[in-house]
Amino acid sequence: MTITLKVSENTKKEMEEFFEDFKREKTPPYAVFQADDADCVVTLYESGKAVFQGVSADISARMWMEREKHLNPLKNLEYTDSSKKDKNDKHDEYIDPKIYNSSAIGSDEVGTGDYFGPIVVTAAYVNKENISWLEELGVKDSKKLTDDKIMEIVPQIIKKIPYETLVFSNLEYNTKYGTEMNMNKIKAILHNKVLSKLSSNYKTDYIIVDEFAKKYVYFSYLKDASNVVRNITFFTKGEDKHLSVACASLISRYIFIKEFDKLGESVDEFLPKGASDKVDEVGLKIVKKYGFDKLKSIAKLSFKNTDRIKELYEKEMH
Repeated sequence: MTITLKVSENTKKEMEEFFEDFKREKTPPYAVFQADDADCVVTLYESGKAVFQGVSADISARMWMEREKHLNPLKNLEYTDSSKKDKNDKHDEYIDPKIYNSSAIGSDEVGTGDYFGPIVVTAAYVNKENISWLEELGVKDSKKLTDDKIMEIVPQIIKKIPYETLVFSNLEYNTKYGTEMNMNKIKAILHNKVLSKLSSNYKTDYIIVDEFAKKYVYFSYLKDASNVVRNITFFTKGEDKHLSVACASLISRYIFIKEFDKLGESVDEFLPKGASDKVDEVGLKIVKKYGFDKLKSIAKLSFKNTDRIKELYEKEMH
């Protein structure tokens, strides 16, 4: 499978940062980098063309499609998918009514592409009797909801929908992240914890994870974990397949926004989301005000932003 995605400059920067630890030594001509991502090879070209090749190309590409849409909401998404060339509609995916109309637990996370702020993972249980109510609330189109709308409707959701959430702080991330613990392993461990807690209390037809790694890779990350939830159905675009995943996504986003605002207040700065140049500028302000140690508690130090902030600081000091 080969998927080609045209990305903007801000997305290119995030991709460079994200794949820093997975880059191959040799790169093709005119490529910024080539990296391994589970069962996928990712090549980013200077032109902004990102090519995803391999069994899990759809999973890796989907993540960057979402980031491109988030960072550049006014631009049309440009991509091609070799697996869908013979289909009339390249972008439609089948939604199984049996699964969509069932009772299920779904999990999703936010914050993995943001330099500032924690990672928030949520599992939500949606009984089939609540599906129509959630649709009326607007959850079916969760990807189209603004942060303001999320802050408005999620308090209603959490009163009715059982859920478990874990907030993985920046301090915890900076302690754990390293050669033995990459971003996907952190996500797998957090997903398993919230799913384990929720599934022990609710009987359900399906347990659904919004797929970020192939099944065998996901479970390889959990080889040392206790209480591993194994009866999982993995879906790309899981929020479309069942509203439990959409609810998990919205609740995670709601909690992330609140935690993000608290971090901003703690340093008396408006913190931008993502990992763009604006993030570097604010990071520099914080370092000048509080010192580099402050970044340990508000940022993900493994991101390339940290090096760029250090360079900016050194330039100003000389």
